[in-house]
Amino acid sequence: MSTITDVTTIFTLYGILGVYWENEFFSWDPVQCGADSIVLPRKRFWVPDVVINEFMDENNAPSVPYVTAYHNGHMKDLLPMRVVSSCNLDIYTFPFDVQNCTLTFNSFMYLDSEVRMKLGDRVEDILERSKEVMTTMGEWELMDITSTKYTLPTYIGDVDELAFHIKLKRRAGLYVVNLILPSCFLITLDLFSFLLPPQSSDRSSFKMTLILGYTYFLLMMNDLLPVTGNGIPLINVFFCLCLALMVASLLETILITNLLCDSSWNLTPVPRWVQVLVLHMLGSLVGLPPKPKEKTNSEVNACPLVAVEGKVDDQAEAPEAQGPEAEDKALEQLRSLGKDLQAIRLQVEQQLTGNQSSEEWLQVGFIIDRLLFIFYIIFISVSFITIIDIWASAYAADMSR
Repeated sequence: MSTITDVTTIFTLYGILGVYWENEFFSWDPVQCGADSIVLPRKRFWVPDVVINEFMDENNAPSVPYVTAYHNGHMKDLLPMRVVSSCNLDIYTFPFDVQNCTLTFNSFMYLDSEVRMKLGDRVEDILERSKEVMTTMGEWELMDITSTKYTLPTYIGDVDELAFHIKLKRRAGLYVVNLILPSCFLITLDLFSFLLPPQSSDRSSFKMTLILGYTYFLLMMNDLLPVTGNGIPLINVFFCLCLALMVASLLETILITNLLCDSSWNLTPVPRWVQVLVLHMLGSLVGLPPKPKEKTNSEVNACPLVAVEGKVDDQAEAPEAQGPEAEDKALEQLRSLGKDLQAIRLQVEQQLTGNQSSEEWLQVGFIIDRLLFIFYIIFISVSFITIIDIWASAYAADMSR
């Protein structure tokens, strides 16, 4: 009981646990016995109770009820173990994340004065052996393995611990192809939908179809996103941003369509400040300058009125030679004709004024649509560049740790 038992641990990051120790009461002469090792039942010997502190699930590996005993007293226990461990994941940069996990080996019952943990192989060899196993398996790429020896104080004494720090990098190709690229394609398609005529209902229908399709896409790909971690992944912010941009684009289309449709029957003239701010200033800024004004209504109606007056004078001369009765009748006809001409003139002026107001409101709608389209492009560019920069910075920081 006074002899410290050294338990040597060798493992491969694939789920196999092997321990070695020395039994000072069990040895023989290999020459006389004819064998330097034998396989015996485990229940006949004392086996160190080496556990992994991060173990989270039942071991489903097949049980091996034997240990190997060597002539010099060395015992080898190659116990298969499927390890499901806990790890504090930092998923902020998912799927370009680098994780640092730890596996800690120690005795469950014995203190460091009774059982001492030792590393049975070089960490470099463990790393190379684990890389060979994990080359074509799973979504993780093994970056590095380091080991540290700890002494854990407890209320009954110190416990010897051997910790392996494992650095893993996620293979992001699957997530880039299935998540990020389709989102970029859909947001690009929404961007080019601004080329459709804004006064047409096909544009809003197209954008609504895009939103429904993108929502269905997110529901289908929800299983690929991490559900555990210490924060919200940046990729979730990216998806929310894409969906918010699509919704904002649809709202902009609804407003512009409503403005352009109202301009077809709304005869209210455009306010002066809207003409100055939108038609002249913003129109020149977005490449849609105001159209030159047409001739005024008085210039358009001057010639027909002169011709009508000439006809009235010709008719006025005729009744003077015909007598008083004919003159009274002619005056009544002229008054009725004058009223009709005034009504026609008012209608023409109102129609011309309405057409001009309608064209100005149409121009206002086109200018606002072009301006919001430019803002949309700028916001998408700045947002995507910012997210990519955050991804790259966080990834570089994880790789340097």
